[in-house]
Amino acid sequence: MRRLVIDSATEACSVALFDDDEMIAGSHAMLGRGHAEQLVPMIAALPGKGRADCVAVNTGPGSFTGIRVGLAAARALALAWQVPIEGYACLALVGAMARAVHGGEAIDAVMSGGHGEWFFQPFAADGTPLAQAASLLPEAAAERSQAAIVVGSQADALCARRGGAPAAYPLWPDARAFALLGRTALHPDPTPRYGRAPDARLPTA
Repeated sequence: MRRLVIDSATEACSVALFDDDEMIAGSHAMLGRGHAEQLVPMIAALPGKGRADCVAVNTGPGSFTGIRVGLAAARALALAWQVPIEGYACLALVGAMARAVHGGEAIDAVMSGGHGEWFFQPFAADGTPLAQAASLLPEAAAERSQAAIVVGSQADALCARRGGAPAAYPLWPDARAFALLGRTALHPDPTPRYGRAPDARLPTA
């Protein structure tokens, strides 16, 4: 089965086209901002303009805007092609990327969040989540972190708060690494997982 993978939930933006677990083509860019302008051209540059039998998308946690951009593109393409859509978690992919290099070790994944917080989630050596992803202040993340390997965009900062004892590997999710995720990591009819409450508040009476 051919699958289009879309990942725009963080500062990175990437797309990939897979035939089962074999990547046909893909691209990755560190954008910071501008995902809405870059994502569609990246998909269009894939063979067959990314046409696939299924669409997978990073549902977060991550940037509110980035998550919405990726989901909107995935839903539009799935509707146009009349194909199913599935989602995967941001920190699960980062953890899987790390295990491909550092297998056999527990891993803590930590990514940039909003308002100075970090998205944090610990994983066992086999990839099993040891807790739900949480949005934490840096000091709280450092208190929870116990693994010898820390990965993600805030890996260096977290290790510094822990005294530099763990090994830090800065990583961002990459659609080209999608095959490292197990099928159990995918969920149908994906909804956004922002990781924290929205900043905006409805006015009270």
